[in-house]
Amino acid sequence: MDIFERSIRFLGSIVWGPQTVILLLGVGLFLTIRLRFVQLRHLGLSFRLLLGKKDFGESEKERRGDITPFQALTTSLAAVIGNGNIAGVCTAIAMGGPGAVFWMWLSALFGMATKLVEAVLGQKYKKVTPDGTVVGGPMYYIKEGLGLPWLAGIFAFFMGCKPLFSTTTIQSNSIAIALKTQLGLDPWISGLGLAILTWLVIIGGIKSIAKVTKFISPFMVFFYIFGAFFTVIIFASHIPHAFSLIFVGAFKPSAITGGVAGMTIARAIRYGLARGAYSNEAGTGTAGVFHATARTSEPVRQGLIASLDVFIDTLLICTLTALSVLVTGVWTEGTSTGMTAAAFNAALPRFGGLIVAASSFLFGYSSLIAVPYYGEISFSYLLGGWIKRPFRWIFCFVIFIGAVLEVEVAWSIGDVFNGMMAFTNLIGLVGLAGLAIASVNSYLKKMERWKKSTFLSE
Repeated sequence: MDIFERSIRFLGSIVWGPQTVILLLGVGLFLTIRLRFVQLRHLGLSFRLLLGKKDFGESEKERRGDITPFQALTTSLAAVIGNGNIAGVCTAIAMGGPGAVFWMWLSALFGMATKLVEAVLGQKYKKVTPDGTVVGGPMYYIKEGLGLPWLAGIFAFFMGCKPLFSTTTIQSNSIAIALKTQLGLDPWISGLGLAILTWLVIIGGIKSIAKVTKFISPFMVFFYIFGAFFTVIIFASHIPHAFSLIFVGAFKPSAITGGVAGMTIARAIRYGLARGAYSNEAGTGTAGVFHATARTSEPVRQGLIASLDVFIDTLLICTLTALSVLVTGVWTEGTSTGMTAAAFNAALPRFGGLIVAASSFLFGYSSLIAVPYYGEISFSYLLGGWIKRPFRWIFCFVIFIGAVLEVEVAWSIGDVFNGMMAFTNLIGLVGLAGLAIASVNSYLKKMERWKKSTFLSE
């Protein structure tokens, strides 16, 4: 097991080497500049569109889809808001130091533009399958848009493997740790219960998943934010020191006293970007899969909504987790969910750990019911639609197994698959960037024309 673990860690360090870092940040920066920071300039518009505002002369006739734009966002959020927001942030800080948070922020800022483009392309190249469902994602826009079916096949393979061998183990293991710590529940019991609860939802496909995530996603976000925000407020006097740790750790980690041995800028960048990508999945292509299923008359409208995935996931929730463990001073103690529980307990001695345990369960469960969709879409692309139902059964079985595995191995496996997904998907984004950018610019110009015509008619 030691040899396997070392091999996976080594492979993860290669996948998340300079080439992936440069490509991930480079593509995000390129799209952000070309789109003139549209993800920030029109952040308010993105929220209005999320709430159902149809404006600027858009057609009322929606394009074919299986779920609403709001359900597409909540399903995508259910996939990205998982224990990466609780345990992932902690492991990033434990392995890369507080400076990892800065690089997580940077990847999120550029990642908002990346996700916007992924969703636009997902909408433009989506297909209706013989059974009447709508599918889309990088494998479709790489094959149809770039004419590279071999690259599309490689991406589909890694995207299918990631939820099956990584998400299952990470989420079930993190939940099992939280329930064991707070309630004394044996991991195998947690694993069995999670497997059954997940099967009850995913067996019905994307429509069933969307109905559940529509309600669970908003609730779990506000529930966790309450605990994290309360913790930060209680230790508000330590906030300046926490930001100092983040910025100093990002560029001169050796200056931090009492930090983790071996902290370097390279480690801060590696774990900040890797955990950020695992948490918000910007650049990995999953946004193209989920948002392609939305019924919308305008692909760019869905793209603007998709950019909120990253904003809510990383710039809001991950930041609150990071500040919680930094202001309370527990960031040098342990890893995973236990670190966050220690931070919350410092502010809420009787209830903090329970909030983390409940949030870990809700975050993990929401991911477990959402991510098998893009796994089955990927394997269906490679093997045909018959694989969907067997995939769902196998997925639930691995959930049970994952509850008793070592969490460090699961995170390393996730890094490998996420890195390969990002590498192949970003090639597609670069090749099709011109088309997506032209669509965004056209939509924004139409918006301005509509505003002017409405103003003159009043």
